[in-house]
Amino acid sequence: QAQLVESGGGSVQAGGSLRLSCAASGNTGADYCMGWFRQAPGPPPEGVAAIYTSGGKIYYADSVKGRFSVSHDSAKNTLYLQMDSLKPEDTAMYYCAADPYDCWSGSLDPSEHNYWGQGTQVTVSS
Repeated sequence: QAQLVESGGGSVQAGGSLRLSCAASGNTGADYCMGWFRQAPGPPPEGVAAIYTSGGKIYYADSVKGRFSVSHDSAKNTLYLQMDSLKPEDTAMYYCAADPYDCWSGSLDPSEHNYWGQGTQVTVSS
């Protein structure tokens, strides 16, 4: 099982950018479906993006398509989320998750994931 540590959150103004990182350690020999999720106060958790570490399959929530980009660096065992054109509604705690199976369209459902990081806060002001 992988241990996950997120970083890169912060406070930005609307229209700004942030890049989140999720460093994986531990049992990372297998290929994983890794994803970014977020939770704001009130609404349920939302899947943002998911990527299979061996390449090929990437999924995005409609709310972030064209603004966010997910990537994975196998050499560094690190997942990234580049967030551009940020909006106040992107404000949330962002979490990464990883599970040792292939991604599919349902991988944006938080209930599909078992291993989670502690989260990093993103705040976007108008």
